[in-house]
Amino acid sequence: MTQQPTHQPTHLPTHQDAGTVWERLVGQRPAIKALRTAAAGHGMSHAWLFTGPPGSGRSNAAIAFAAALQCENAPGDAGCGRCHGCHTTMVGSHADVAVIRTEKLSIGVDEVRDLVRKASLSPVGAGRQVLIVEDADRLTERAWNALLKAIEEPGERTVWMLCAPTLEDVLPTVVSRCRLVTLTTPTSPDVAAFLSRTLGVPDALASYAARASQGHIGRARALATDEATRNRRREVVLYPAKLTTLGGCMQAAANLVEVAKEEAEAITAELDAREKVDLDASYGVVERGRRPREYAPALSALEKGQKTRAKRRVLDVVDRSLMDLVSVYRDAIAVAVGAAGALVNEEIRPDVEEVVRTSSPELNLRRIDAIFEAREQMLEFNVPPALALEAMMVALMVPEGSSR
Repeated sequence: MTQQPTHQPTHLPTHQDAGTVWERLVGQRPAIKALRTAAAGHGMSHAWLFTGPPGSGRSNAAIAFAAALQCENAPGDAGCGRCHGCHTTMVGSHADVAVIRTEKLSIGVDEVRDLVRKASLSPVGAGRQVLIVEDADRLTERAWNALLKAIEEPGERTVWMLCAPTLEDVLPTVVSRCRLVTLTTPTSPDVAAFLSRTLGVPDALASYAARASQGHIGRARALATDEATRNRRREVVLYPAKLTTLGGCMQAAANLVEVAKEEAEAITAELDAREKVDLDASYGVVERGRRPREYAPALSALEKGQKTRAKRRVLDVVDRSLMDLVSVYRDAIAVAVGAAGALVNEEIRPDVEEVVRTSSPELNLRRIDAIFEAREQMLEFNVPPALALEAMMVALMVPEGSSR
């Protein structure tokens, strides 16, 4: 269990929201209205469920709501963003706000039991004790059962907040005990305006990042601020027009896996090293020094967890690339049926038109199905990425005789 994370802002504020915790929620005005009303004392519940597509800001909405509940100002100004309660909640140091998250494939019962034990305690301050479960869809069956009992018998000043993509990802008996907050995919204009305002990104780059991210705020920030991320994405979206031979398909699959591994390693290497240093310090281990008997099992557990996290990171990176591929084929379908305005991949429109020339809308729908099948094989059935991607690339290959 960890305290608050580093967040990525998620809502384009209105003038009256400027400086509040709500400005971090992009394009979520109905949800913000409901949360502000509850924080002011109307329609409050002991359990909340935040659902929405990836990148819509589920955990950010929960944390902003938690800050509003800890706000030291009058109910009408809850979530001011200026007081000690708001600030400490947003930076992750508030004593009465705890978050459980994982880099692993699942959240186990032991982690949930730690949170449940915390829920049984009285808040340190005068406000509520807030317990947030990010990625609740990763809870194991035993973890759900442990959490259900705590939600059924909540403390008087305890508030649970769960985050998941859809209602189907949550145990039905838990859903029935929660108030639902549904987030939506932010529009490209909202995302672009947010990037320009918060990061000072030029309008053209902000517009590109907003379109290319398809409403995913974290992805939009990365595309707007990191040239390497933009270059990797460009390489991926150019694949559809280039998959003209079997060898080319195999090479594209290998490249995608290799880039994913490199990016995942870059993300996790520093964290892995820091965790190893912390473990050594906690056991009093120094270079070439004596190691307590308990150190070896702890090190083994740490390394196992790090390998699992690295695997998840690779899958996450591959998954983003698959969604980029899907966007190209959707653009091609839109162009083919005459429904295209500004494409998601407007900057490579000639390549999209080449895909249109060498295919049909029906074929591109089948290609999209092949991409989602590969995604399911990797995420649900543990098929090695290299094998799943090779089969997928072959399914995406340009029909013989139709290439340039």
